[in-house]
Amino acid sequence: MDALVTLIPLMPLAAAATIGIGHLFGFISGETGESFTADIAGWAITMSCLLALTLLGADLLGKNTGSYTLGYWLNSDTLDIQLNFITSGFNVRLAALFSVLLAIVIRFSMNYMHREAGFHRFFFVLSLFSSAILLLVLSGNAVGTFIGWEIAGLSSYFLIAYAYDRPVAAANATRVFVTNRIGDAGFILGIGLSYNWVGSVNWSDLNAAAAQLSSGEATAIALCFAVAAFAKSAQLPFTPWLARAMEGPTPSSAVFYGAVMVHAGVYLVILLRPVFECSTLAMGLLAVVGLITALYSFMVGLTQTDVKSSLIFATSSQLGLMFLACGLGFWQLAGWHLCAHAVVRGYQFLTAPSLMHNVQGLSADCSKRKVPTLIYVVSLQRFWLDPITDWALVKPVRGLAHDLSYFDDHIVDRIMGGAAPAIQAMSSLAQRDEQMIGAQLDNESDTFAQGSGLAGKLTEWTAAILHWFEDRFVLRGIGKDTINYGRQLGHFANKFEQSVLRPRYLVLFVCIALLVAC
Repeated sequence: MDALVTLIPLMPLAAAATIGIGHLFGFISGETGESFTADIAGWAITMSCLLALTLLGADLLGKNTGSYTLGYWLNSDTLDIQLNFITSGFNVRLAALFSVLLAIVIRFSMNYMHREAGFHRFFFVLSLFSSAILLLVLSGNAVGTFIGWEIAGLSSYFLIAYAYDRPVAAANATRVFVTNRIGDAGFILGIGLSYNWVGSVNWSDLNAAAAQLSSGEATAIALCFAVAAFAKSAQLPFTPWLARAMEGPTPSSAVFYGAVMVHAGVYLVILLRPVFECSTLAMGLLAVVGLITALYSFMVGLTQTDVKSSLIFATSSQLGLMFLACGLGFWQLAGWHLCAHAVVRGYQFLTAPSLMHNVQGLSADCSKRKVPTLIYVVSLQRFWLDPITDWALVKPVRGLAHDLSYFDDHIVDRIMGGAAPAIQAMSSLAQRDEQMIGAQLDNESDTFAQGSGLAGKLTEWTAAILHWFEDRFVLRGIGKDTINYGRQLGHFANKFEQSVLRPRYLVLFVCIALLVAC
């Protein structure tokens, strides 16, 4: 039964390839191809869902061995990266839950995205994301998880910028993509430290060796993966990107930021439980960041005026509570919280478009609660996190880029300079022909090239020397048998080359080269 795990991420990947190739070559296009695209994506995720549920059933019955290795992907010196998967425990339960939610969202999208301009593109990206998130959850090593991590992030970028003709959507997608790269850097550094200190990138080996790591080593690895988890699950200071991600269609918002992808950071922390438990600092950081994020999201969520923004801050608040539970050592509670929240929040996002219709005719209590004005304004402005980020990160980077550009334009270019465009100068032969026919196209006949700066002057001097040599010895030496001497020299060079290329000389040269090399 363990071998079934390889097909779970493979099925939606095959669907994405089929849709992408078909749409690229024009086999699938327009409204007439919508049913084929929807059927391919729907059946693929349904098969993955059934396989995941079967694997879960086998795990509950004790039939699985816990891991399955398909083979080796990369083997270099002591680095062995296997194509291995986890087939038991929390990973399989989460894969089964995510596959069910993905199947529901894809089925919902068939009608919701009907006649949309990017219908086929949407299902291609959603199928690709389904494969990536299932690989992320089931992979038995950090490299496989990171591949799924990255493809899921790329899919998120594509769907946030689904309406790429809108500047706001494109800008928000880019902002989200860049922000998540900070977490990816922490993930890569964590992989490197794990291999350096443990000698393996397998999750099982890392967790087994956690007790043998020193406190500093365990803390460094845990902090690297904690940064990756904070960025992926929108914890402070990365929380603002989650609100920007609402530019995508409702089904993508549901599956990415309500049900599935946003929980990847919490999953990573739970997966590395033994490593985090060896670091008091990392556990404290999880608790503090989770608590602050929960309070921040709760306050900001109270002042939101649209349903998707309210849901997104409710999501980040619950994610903060999950990190708080992990930091306090309530790992099982965090796992159950993750599963329950994925179901509830996914349902809320899918029903958000019909909220106004559902609440029509219902009365609401409009009584006002006294809230200090300062707190209300701060909450309404979302604590100015975006402007602070721009001031602390974006503005300095732009300023540095401006200074480097100024330095390059006004200092480096002036020192190095550049020769005048060659098209503005005539060749020596053209000048000679000009003189022979009596035309004077350039009054300064001795000036061949002009330039500025060090490099420009060097080019000018070199051109002047070559011009003088060509004028004195070639053009004016035509009547002095210069050409005949040149021909004789050429014949001699050809004879020498033919002699050198004889086999005996080639063998001699090879022997000399071998002796020198030895």
